[in-house]
Amino acid sequence: MIEDGYFTILDTVDSTNNYAMGSIHAGLAKHGSLYFTNEQTAGKGQRGKSWTMEKGKNIAMSLVLDPSLLQISNQFHLSAAVALTCFEFFDTLAGGETTIKWPNDLYWRDRKAGGILIENVLQGKFWKWAVVGIGINVNQTGFNESLINPVSLKQVTGLTFNCVDLAKQLHQMAMKNLSAFNTTDAVLEQYNSHLYKRNKKVTLKKDGVKFETVIKEVSAQGHLITVDAFEKEFNFGEVEWVL
Repeated sequence: MIEDGYFTILDTVDSTNNYAMGSIHAGLAKHGSLYFTNEQTAGKGQRGKSWTMEKGKNIAMSLVLDPSLLQISNQFHLSAAVALTCFEFFDTLAGGETTIKWPNDLYWRDRKAGGILIENVLQGKFWKWAVVGIGINVNQTGFNESLINPVSLKQVTGLTFNCVDLAKQLHQMAMKNLSAFNTTDAVLEQYNSHLYKRNKKVTLKKDGVKFETVIKEVSAQGHLITVDAFEKEFNFGEVEWVL
């Protein structure tokens, strides 16, 4: 383990989110603490899915934030702000064509480049901590066949990157952007302006039934709003994308 101020580099860990949570409960974490690892043995994805990676070839990190000044009802605003930071980071390096796939996947064209998983520590009605897990494919070019559509920065650009240096850049961007974070509609508007498949027909699945609809936007509560015969609103985990 290497510690450099707020930035901790781990060689191997089960999950950076687990490690960050452990640091919080041990009283060792502080606002802005960042835990980066070269290898995750049990990385977490959305809805209980795993996040796999080749050792030393990607960004796998967790950022600890103190959101105590925010209301619990504003959780999605924080999520959107983090997603926008990751979007800006990847899009700059990739040279465009990046979008945010609801709720918090990073897409390049129609391929998944990364994902975000936020886990919260709540105490009654108070939002004590947020642990922001970020995984971004950087130098990996071979992926598990079970993954439908992965892509990495190296595949997009043909370049090889230093993952630790990139993680430090992303850390700095996140802290800068989140220091100016507010809960106004501007964050949501920006999130929706980069929304994957916005105003386009897609196929979704609910309760095993596939249906076609048009992506309209995401609400302030983080719900996906679509339009077909009439407008519909879906909570996280209620529908699946059919790609």
